[in-house]
Amino acid sequence: MKKALKITGKILLWLLILIVVFLIIMTIINQMLLKKDRKDLKDHIGQMVEIDGSEMCVYTEGEGDHTLVFMSGSGTASPIYDFKTICSRLSDDNRVVVIEKFGYGFSDIVDGERDFDTILRQDREALEKLGIEGPFILCPHSMSGLEALMWAQEYPDEVEAIVGLDMAVPEAYDVINDASPNSDKLASVIMQAVRECGIFRLMGDDFLINRGELTDDEIAVYRKIIYTKAANDNMLSEGLYTAKACEEIRSKDMPETPMLLFVSDGSGGTGMDTETWRGFTEKFAESIANERIVELDCGHYVHDFEYERISKDIKEFIKRPDSSAE
Repeated sequence: MKKALKITGKILLWLLILIVVFLIIMTIINQMLLKKDRKDLKDHIGQMVEIDGSEMCVYTEGEGDHTLVFMSGSGTASPIYDFKTICSRLSDDNRVVVIEKFGYGFSDIVDGERDFDTILRQDREALEKLGIEGPFILCPHSMSGLEALMWAQEYPDEVEAIVGLDMAVPEAYDVINDASPNSDKLASVIMQAVRECGIFRLMGDDFLINRGELTDDEIAVYRKIIYTKAANDNMLSEGLYTAKACEEIRSKDMPETPMLLFVSDGSGGTGMDTETWRGFTEKFAESIANERIVELDCGHYVHDFEYERISKDIKEFIKRPDSSAE
């Protein structure tokens, strides 16, 4: 028995040594490849604008009487490519804009805390510097729903409507923050370690990216953005300010802005079952005068799965936003 335990111990020790050696080699190779990735990403799409001394990327496409501003959820490494499929269906008669906050996509990673007041100020300033004028139809995914609500409360004349792409509402964060206040931080730290070791390079596209209708070349660029930006400090910092953002939103009257709210089945990112996740939006809608909820049988990144349905509904909504509650 003792001999068997001794042999097992030696095997486990050698496995541990092999794993450590593998990770060291992967880390060295990854750091070498990252230099090339960062160089390649300098050939960006979108416009770069200087905000607070750093470069932020804003992508625009199409022209029309309405300007749709797409705002990414937490941790979406490449907002431009994530929204590209849905944007291509709306840019024929609208101007579509994708804001890449600091820490995302082609934008810089910056120092300092990423509270929602700062994020909102910087996003508005970027649009202003590029001459992109409102009023806007804000299209937030997930956590950016909080920023969109703050935008509509603080600057109602700038917000024509809100189209929630499975956007998170304050009610959801009551549960998320209370249930596991440190889980997001721990997950981000683990993801940072995975990024630095280059483990992402071993993962398939289906695991890392909701493809939509992206080409192979676009997927290749998206992957490089993941390799260089995933789970960075800016993404971690903004996640720590959700409770404060919810408190600010609740301290003011809810906006009278028309809202079209697409809601997923809760899979693929929320960590909740369908009934619980949809329940938050239904409860939130009770405080909104002009809203319509559209339930979709797909995962959290609704715009990458149901883009045909969503683009069609958005076009109808734009024609008659005040009829959304009918």
